Amino acid sequence: MARIAGVNVPDKKRVPIALTYIHGIGRTSAFKICAQLDIDVQTRMSDLSEDDLNRVRQVIDSEYMIEGDLRRTVSLNIKRLTDMACYRGLRHRKGLPVRGQKTKTNARTRKGPAKPIAGKKK
Repeated sequence: MARIAGVNVPDKKRVPIALTYIHGIGRTSAFKICAQLDIDVQTRMSDLSEDDLNRVRQVIDSEYMIEGDLRRTVSLNIKRLTDMACYRGLRHRKGLPVRGQKTKTNARTRKGPAKPIAGKKK
């Protein structure tokens, strides 16, 4: 297994798909990295030479915020919103959807499993 940015990326997958295993690199970024380094998107990670792997590591380290730094930045942004007590911060604090979704029937991902209400029968 190749190790890029502290993450073991699978050898048997194609390069752009394997790069998405790194937090902060999605499909679009992975394809841009391959185009920038002239790596064929059909190439498997196991077929890359050590020189190609080093070039991929350099591009990712210099141009992308990934893994721990990205997680820390996101959590600090959320903490800043909650400390400010703005609307988005209050929604984060209460565990409700932040971006204007309706909550009457959906939002189970943010709210958790439905809790039965005593005495509510038809």
